Amino acid sequence: MSNYDLSTKCIHSGYTPSKGEPCALPIYQSTTFKYDTTAEMGDLFDLKAEGYFYTRLQNPTNDAVAAKIADLEGGVAALLTSSGQAANFYAVFNICEAGDHVVAASTIYGGTFNLLGVTFKKLGIDCTFVDTDASEEELAAAFRPNTKAVLAETIANPALVILDIEKFAKVAHDHGVPLIVDNTFPTPVNCRPIEWGADIVTHSTTKYMDGHAVQVGGAIVDSGNFDWEKYGHKYHGLTEPDESYHGIVYTKQFGKKAYITKATSQLMRDLGSIPSPNNCFLLNLGLETLPLRVERHCENAQEIAEYLDAHEKVSHVSYAGLPGDKYYELAQKYMRDGKTCGVISFELKGGREAAVRFMDSLKLAQIATHVAATRTMVLHPASHTHRQMNDEQLAEAGVSPGLIRLSIGIESAKDIIADLEQALQNA
Repeated sequence: MSNYDLSTKCIHSGYTPSKGEPCALPIYQSTTFKYDTTAEMGDLFDLKAEGYFYTRLQNPTNDAVAAKIADLEGGVAALLTSSGQAANFYAVFNICEAGDHVVAASTIYGGTFNLLGVTFKKLGIDCTFVDTDASEEELAAAFRPNTKAVLAETIANPALVILDIEKFAKVAHDHGVPLIVDNTFPTPVNCRPIEWGADIVTHSTTKYMDGHAVQVGGAIVDSGNFDWEKYGHKYHGLTEPDESYHGIVYTKQFGKKAYITKATSQLMRDLGSIPSPNNCFLLNLGLETLPLRVERHCENAQEIAEYLDAHEKVSHVSYAGLPGDKYYELAQKYMRDGKTCGVISFELKGGREAAVRFMDSLKLAQIATHVAATRTMVLHPASHTHRQMNDEQLAEAGVSPGLIRLSIGIESAKDIIADLEQALQNA
């Protein structure tokens, strides 16, 4: 649907009903699909034909939503997973194996930090974390001959550091590796990383894409732009025969869809982590209103960031919509109309103790390990999402002990501010 605006794609992409078919995306809540002959089923297992035979690999509901997200991001194909964590795991593991190395921005979400720094290390994949604001020269110094990928977040959770996508893409491509960008916070409504040089885009669809906190999911979108065959000695899993699929060479047989096809036929086959068709149906309902909700989230967040920035008990506010913010100019460059997301990070002058008193005094805002839902939610990262990090790691991630992450919902901004005001009186 290349000729339509993104708001139209959010409703219509991925599924086009024929005469007499339901207007709403059907839920194919089935594990299996029937065929008339053994040969037909055999061709599916050999990847010689397209179709459905087992939902762990493909499902019509899931595929429709994946196609919609690929269209929104400007990619050639997408794969849905059971969580955002699974999406980032698959995105990296699809092109890495024991003995390989990854470069990642240090400000990424705490769960992803542990995935790369702890779990991948157990799998024999090493990771070097770099300052997101590092120069090209400093970034280049982190690369090794066995580096296979670079991973960063468009807007870091919760530090709200904005990625200079073109800089990271240039250094990655200079070293012959793809740039993977987690675009969860801005969503394709506010930023499309592929247009700035990213090769692979991931999402925790649990957040704004769902928007209602009713399903956990993830997505991987491939731009189709990275030349895997040019660097075939690095990415032999894509460019050399896969003996587990009768010697198929993914780049030869599937072209620009090689990366997603391999992730589906190898990783999803062997590891699972699929979303249920019902969850994908719920995700699709969220996608249909995504532009409307993101607009309201951003409007509210801008007003509340300005309120907090002027408050006597607040020592610092991180929100790129504020002209004085360190990342204001990058937001103007990469984000639609300079709008980022509905998440604000701020610190109180009283530090950790004041932050706890403030949070415990809130009445409308909910203390929850979540962001990007219709409801306003608040979290203390050092005590919650980043609890497992030491002080040095917290500093590298841009998380101070007194930092508060505030996810602004779509309630009345007046009511949110009133709740913050009464809580601040107790801070």
